[in-house]
Amino acid sequence: MSRKNQQGSGRPRARAAAKYTIYNVTEQAELMEFLMKKMAGVSRTRVKALLSNRVVLVDNNIQTQYNYPLRPGMKVQISHEKHKHEFRHPLLKILYEDAYLIVVEKKEGLLSVATDHQKERTAQHILSEYVKRQHRNNRIFVVHRLDRETSGIMMYAKDEQTQHTLRDNWHDIVYDRRYVSIVMGDMEKDNGTVESWLTDRKLYVSSSDYDDGGKFSITHYRTIKRANGYSLVELQLETGRKNQIRVHMSSLGHPVVGDQRYGCEVDPLGRLALHAFKLCFYHPVTGEQMQFETPYPASFKNLMLRK
Repeated sequence: MSRKNQQGSGRPRARAAAKYTIYNVTEQAELMEFLMKKMAGVSRTRVKALLSNRVVLVDNNIQTQYNYPLRPGMKVQISHEKHKHEFRHPLLKILYEDAYLIVVEKKEGLLSVATDHQKERTAQHILSEYVKRQHRNNRIFVVHRLDRETSGIMMYAKDEQTQHTLRDNWHDIVYDRRYVSIVMGDMEKDNGTVESWLTDRKLYVSSSDYDDGGKFSITHYRTIKRANGYSLVELQLETGRKNQIRVHMSSLGHPVVGDQRYGCEVDPLGRLALHAFKLCFYHPVTGEQMQFETPYPASFKNLMLRK
């Protein structure tokens, strides 16, 4: 029997029932109320547990959002194969997933997208393998990137239309995107803005104070703490160019700790001290405000402890 039939979209429904309990949506409803109505007697706590255990699927995509809007013609599945849908990876953590997008936190050392030299050890490949376990036709589409050496929050689209919506309307959709970094030396100002034109030279990105054909770039910064010859800085991007923060901090004379490419000669953490800790956006399909935030890495805090 084809896997399509096993998923419950063909005639042999009995085998599908062994893997999923399937409910067809006939009228608009939110996922929580829909499940409570269909699963007579089930408690809200139990439904939330099913969602957090990642065993509820809507049209073959895992759904964890209790108020996810359902429309007639959709199919809700309760998986009886819990472990099939679990996601565990030492370099990647899923923060949120629905039918349209997936938000993750990646560790430093992992590429965001495939390159000519590296196809498999990338967040894109790892997530592609994961969503194909839900359904063989599922795919992952790149929206934005984090440098290999940078950790933190990023998102991918799960279909081409959502990818185009996010890319074409990025500055309208994403309303807050922040990083935390440790840079060399004591920052002169408590806050400020860096503006320059950046040009990708392949091996590095150059910065110019005048329009030399590069892309205009703006970084806002706020100094949180100065200690031990370092400064802990929060950064907010107005534009998202390749290596933007790294180049702008270096241009101020305060390169990111561990960033040998842009002039830092010390590497006390064994990694680039740059972490994307906050991502806030309007959902490209539902319009809902989405806010994701992770703690500053513990190693950053330890380096800033006064000695």
